[in-house]
Amino acid sequence: MSKRADIAATPLDGCDVRMVDPERVAAVRAVMPGGEVVADLASVFSMLADPGRVRIITALLEGGEMCVCDLAAVCASSESAVSHALRLLRAGRVVTVRRSGRVAYYRLADSHVRLLLDLALTHFGHETSSAAREGLPGPEAR
Repeated sequence: MSKRADIAATPLDGCDVRMVDPERVAAVRAVMPGGEVVADLASVFSMLADPGRVRIITALLEGGEMCVCDLAAVCASSESAVSHALRLLRAGRVVTVRRSGRVAYYRLADSHVRLLLDLALTHFGHETSSAAREGLPGPEAR
């Protein structure tokens, strides 16, 4: 058998020799978050699984507090679609709302949401205008 065939026959996602390191397993299990925390994390990340919601979150990251009309205009979406997405984002504690008369203004819930989005954008090589305003280096300098 050629070396190329040997490499192709070796599974890349498994172990050739099955050995468990009990000390390492115990140490990692001790710091793993509980089931409820994992479910909450999955819920927050699911909020980012929809391009429309990501546009809304990014608009709030860049524009601060905004009403549904402004968000719809920025995201090139209908007010109904933005309103529905905002309901989901509020339920997921990603955004909060402030009412002034008959107008509702939405903003990111806290700095953790802002940090999460900034990190995700950096991960994919995009520089947000907020980073540029703060004089932070672009992804190419990191």
